[in-house]
Amino acid sequence: MKQIFNFSAGPAVLPKAVLECAQAEMLDWHGSSMSVMEMSHRGKEFTSILAKAEADLRTLLSVPDNYKVLFLQGGAIAENAMIPLNLLNGRAADYVETGGWSKRSVEDASAYGKINVVASTEADQYTYVPEFTGWHLNKDAAYLHICTNETMSGVEFDGLPDAGDVPIVADMSSHILSRQIDVSQYGVIYAGAQKNIGPAGLCIVIVREDLLGRASPLTPAVFNWKIQAENQSMINTPPTYSIYIAGLVFEWLLAQGGVVAIEQKNIEKAVLLYDYIDSTDFYSNNVATNNRSRMNIPFFLRDESLNDAFLKGAEANGLLQLKGHRMVGGMRASIYNAMPLAGVQALVAYMQAFEQAH
Repeated sequence: MKQIFNFSAGPAVLPKAVLECAQAEMLDWHGSSMSVMEMSHRGKEFTSILAKAEADLRTLLSVPDNYKVLFLQGGAIAENAMIPLNLLNGRAADYVETGGWSKRSVEDASAYGKINVVASTEADQYTYVPEFTGWHLNKDAAYLHICTNETMSGVEFDGLPDAGDVPIVADMSSHILSRQIDVSQYGVIYAGAQKNIGPAGLCIVIVREDLLGRASPLTPAVFNWKIQAENQSMINTPPTYSIYIAGLVFEWLLAQGGVVAIEQKNIEKAVLLYDYIDSTDFYSNNVATNNRSRMNIPFFLRDESLNDAFLKGAEANGLLQLKGHRMVGGMRASIYNAMPLAGVQALVAYMQAFEQAH
């Protein structure tokens, strides 16, 4: 089989060891004579998978005991509605726009109450995180929403603002588990699985217990975090196979040395690619240096008439899914935890050869 490296932003590359394990267990999980896809979600087999996945995630992120971990359906986009339904309840909330996904969060949440955009870099094509001192925060806000890594534009937070007693709600879909975080600094963390955790269809929500029970009376039970927490995320059938794969990814991460070890590998990969981009005027990256994402690296060719040739040549060299998001253009290399250093080395070698040829 030809060696390929998949730079898709999501659904994205998974560790080969995880795929091989899932393949081996496809027809018979641990002697149960069932595939995980066939199991009752309330049976002892699947409940053991769910319990271990949660325990391993808590270990990886050092999740405090006063936080609930939920495994929900609908991806991160569903949380754009679930967050205001669970937390707004007649109050106002603060949102920061640093890219296409946080802008979408504002648009979706606005249907449920008053949403204040307290900072935005839209006028500058979302190329940086605005200085925290310029944010117009409301000390009475129900919460402050941020997207800590923008998949489209490749902008990543390098710190957190002082929000006082206002809980910070963070969309971490595209960089969760890629770097160390202090969960206790957040009221809610949520992440769609299909970028750095597992297959599409699963969203993980980590919510501080004191924020449960604030939902609007109009909140459907399946969207109510408190009810889901009381039912171990199983008020209805959860995305069982996605949870199973996520659990295998958590096991793989622990075997790599956890988040501390994977962060160092991610730094090495990102530095390699950014250093090459910065060394030539043939390619460029427009994101402020201190806000450059380690996971999603957009770049542009000086002569954009060469874009199609670049992509065609990349595919011929086994470098897949490098086309940038349609709202940003150019190229984008997503180098999640499962992308090996060899993949980034191969990409840089191809970029060098393409530059020399053109």
